[in-house]
Amino acid sequence: MASGKLLRQLIKSGVHGDAAAFRSASEAVIKEEREKNHHLLANDLERLLYGSQATVGKNVQRLHSLPGLPISKDNGLALLEERAVVREEKDIVLSDAAQSALDEILMEHNRADTLRSYGLQPAQKLLFCGPPGCGKTLAAEVVAHSLSMPLVVVRLDSVISSFLGETAANLRKVFDFIAAHPVVALFDEFDALTKDRGDSADHGELKRSVNAVLQMMDSYRGESVLIATTNYEDLLDKAVWRRFDEVVRFEMPNLEQIKRLLALKLSGIRRNFEVDDAKVASSFKGMSHADIERVLRRAVKEMILSGREFLEKSHLDTALAREYRHNKN
Repeated sequence: MASGKLLRQLIKSGVHGDAAAFRSASEAVIKEEREKNHHLLANDLERLLYGSQATVGKNVQRLHSLPGLPISKDNGLALLEERAVVREEKDIVLSDAAQSALDEILMEHNRADTLRSYGLQPAQKLLFCGPPGCGKTLAAEVVAHSLSMPLVVVRLDSVISSFLGETAANLRKVFDFIAAHPVVALFDEFDALTKDRGDSADHGELKRSVNAVLQMMDSYRGESVLIATTNYEDLLDKAVWRRFDEVVRFEMPNLEQIKRLLALKLSGIRRNFEVDDAKVASSFKGMSHADIERVLRRAVKEMILSGREFLEKSHLDTALAREYRHNKN
């Protein structure tokens, strides 16, 4: 819990309506909680203070304010959105195979000059596939953090258009931008753009978008890292696969990975159980990384709101029961 001095400053500034002092005191509280390794609480406080633009954690890359983000002629919406890079490599728990693949990709980029001296290039076009909530988007953040590059997300709701040729025109704007500005470009839910052209249910404009993506990926020569993610790899057009330099498969966490995830997410939280207890870890079996993190956040909130100093197994059980009820509905 924050010191009495900070709490008095916080309440005083709030009562007097001093926004600057309130923000300063709030940031001091967050800093103090993070120094105590109360990371989950500090993260939640940052989200409350900063809202959707919260940059959670100590080693956050600020937004780079990229110039001239392209917009759609059809609806005037931005085709790309810059995201704050929140998490780094220590914040991700992956299978050995996925972690090894990610490490190799990062090593290639960190030693890109050596590769280029032999006429080779680091992997730039990456496909991350696997079930929802298993770390694909988080891994894109990790890549951006490790390479100290801005992270931009391709807004498919703006890119895809029903007007003839407009989707391809939007894609051209996206590829022109990422060719001119070195970024990590995340094409989330890539299957929406590159569904199998044999699918008779899709209209002609979407089929033309597949051809446009293939041509632009073939001709791309910029320094950006392109990362496409999909939960439904079977939907991808067969011709898309060979356009990628590397394919990384993400899996649901096994028991050992669940233990590591619990240790990571509950770091600094006082508790009356061991995170490496097989019985505790097995209660999360079958859940994705995102599911587990959501359950832990609920459990910690219940601990705080009930005035308890220790996280108890009963808090986990309550949060798990709520998760199971939600999934049934």
